[in-house]
Amino acid sequence: MKQYLTSQLRPGMVLGENIYSMDGDNIVAAKGSVLDERLITRLRLQTAIAVLIDEEAVPAETAPAKTADGAAAETLSHAERLRQTPEFKQFKQDFEETFRDFGNRLNDVVKGSADLEPEELSGPVLGLIEHTSGPSGLFDMLHSLRQYSDETYAHSVNVALISNAIGQWLRLPEEDLVVLTQAGLLHDIGKLLVPRDIITKPDRLTREEYRIIQQHAQKGYELIRNTRLDSRIKNAILMHHERCDGSGYPSHLLAADIDPFAKYVAIADVYDAVTSARMYRDALCPFVAVSIFENEGLQKYDTQAVMTFLENVVHVYLSQRVLLNDGREGEVVFINKDHFARPTVRVGSAFVDLAMHPELSIEKII
Repeated sequence: MKQYLTSQLRPGMVLGENIYSMDGDNIVAAKGSVLDERLITRLRLQTAIAVLIDEEAVPAETAPAKTADGAAAETLSHAERLRQTPEFKQFKQDFEETFRDFGNRLNDVVKGSADLEPEELSGPVLGLIEHTSGPSGLFDMLHSLRQYSDETYAHSVNVALISNAIGQWLRLPEEDLVVLTQAGLLHDIGKLLVPRDIITKPDRLTREEYRIIQQHAQKGYELIRNTRLDSRIKNAILMHHERCDGSGYPSHLLAADIDPFAKYVAIADVYDAVTSARMYRDALCPFVAVSIFENEGLQKYDTQAVMTFLENVVHVYLSQRVLLNDGREGEVVFINKDHFARPTVRVGSAFVDLAMHPELSIEKII
């Protein structure tokens, strides 16, 4: 047996212990479970820092995706088709310029060689939003960008865009949408105060290194505490890892004590973390993120905000083709409001209600 931080888990590893829920009453993952991307993501959202792995167990092999007739899937995906359009190519170029320029400007702020001007920083991000066909079009573009690495700057731009979409779905006034976008953009500014060799370390993190990374929320707040930033932006920087049930950090605040804007940014932060590519895995399917929120997040996140987000984001993928975990391909034709992560999928001439088939799930959007 060997202990691994949850950030170091990889598909194929075998759990050497039972992992329990926050209240200790339910088993989240049983001893002997073979880790896949969905289970790894679930474990990372728990408060456990490390788990025991049975290194003597035989690692699992991942078989390539197959179509219903057993052949390897060759069909051009929706994302691949979208990437060929002029609109996407322009969005991609503007996105890359935005997060690189944002990174340069933010580094200057941290070094003290430039003032923090949120309007100037967020201008290009708001420009990206203006050139998409609403929140649905924005998520379609972002889903096709998921091959990007998890650079802090790209993640920050993503969270700003997703936070703005959440604000639109919540029908916030325009002036609040601007502030919320700025809060998403600056939420991780404290990571620039964490040693880069820890942030980018490819090997196992020590408990002390993990504790240092967790300090980024407090460090970011201390950096901007005495500035003229809107208090909601300051609170989002400090509180975006707080959870409504008190399981978050740095202060273990309960729902009533967490700024609403920090609650919205927290949802955007988790969704982007799950659906973005990482050095150790490809981007996960948006329905995996939705499942995590449904199964484990309703007590951790603002109920109105997370339910509004889930109901809207799943409709982005209505009518898109998906790959099921049994190898079949189909089209999402109906969203189940009681189980957003488990829509009805048309497979050939049959209609498969995933809410009635717990053994089935959506592996990817194609």
